[in-house]
Amino acid sequence: MDFAHVSVLLNETIEALDIKPDGVYLDGTLGGGGHSFHIASKLSEHGHLYGVDQDESAITAATKRLEPFQDRITIIRDNYVNAVSRLKQLGVKGLDGILLDLGVSSYQLDTIERGFSYKYDTVLDMRMDNRNAISAKEIINDYSEMELYRIIRDYGEDKFAKNIAKHIAAARAKKPIESTFELNDIIKAAIPAKMRVTGGHPSKKTFQAIRIECNSELDVLKDSLDSMIEFLNPGGRLAIITFHSLEDRIVKSSFKKNENPCTCPPEFPICICGNVSKGRVISRKPILPTEEEIEMNKRSKSAKLRVFEKR
Repeated sequence: MDFAHVSVLLNETIEALDIKPDGVYLDGTLGGGGHSFHIASKLSEHGHLYGVDQDESAITAATKRLEPFQDRITIIRDNYVNAVSRLKQLGVKGLDGILLDLGVSSYQLDTIERGFSYKYDTVLDMRMDNRNAISAKEIINDYSEMELYRIIRDYGEDKFAKNIAKHIAAARAKKPIESTFELNDIIKAAIPAKMRVTGGHPSKKTFQAIRIECNSELDVLKDSLDSMIEFLNPGGRLAIITFHSLEDRIVKSSFKKNENPCTCPPEFPICICGNVSKGRVISRKPILPTEEEIEMNKRSKSAKLRVFEKR
């Protein structure tokens, strides 16, 4: 299967990065190379792009897609949380722009055996990096009922989290839960029939929650933002596309803190804490996809782009 992934908010992102032909850029979530192709096409022979992804299939697909620009691209297989330290090892001193396109790609969702989607009956996996030891199967079968409740409540924001966790615990006490459709049936049974009519697919929120836990997605995001902003050159920009409210909240509060890190009480006439602003938030409100884009790519509906510029 080809790594078919439609790049969300493509024009808006490329515009937001304000690419300098001789600049140095990082695409921390390379995927199939869609955004990177357009970044690389704007670089001169003196510019360079580093592409990072933890997914082996993405690396293979992006390497092929970006062949025309191979002299100005370096591709690294790793999680973006390690991107800054990896680039420092390569002697990079700073970046003129960084892009993160978060969440799961269309390719990952549609590759049945990856187990990301509740639409196909397959093994419970959901790992973005198949070198990781813990998959969705271990989470579903080995986490305590209380841990499952916390994950589904916090990461899935599902009001039936308690009941879903209870049903999972009861089902696995009889036999291990092996497949996506087994999990679907358990979740369905935990949600009242009248609520199943309106809220979309009953498994959507739980699958999102398990995937986030499996790949430590929110922790990785929290642990990356300050060091990425720090690594930008003056005038460099960090552009982040999120797909659900939890990610967006983390990005919004991090950008706000980096713009205004002062911790002095509001009644103080002057700042004495010594915390200096790292830059400014370019996007006061998130940049959203157009109606046309949503029409062409339904998965772009929940996308939000936020941009920060280093001072």
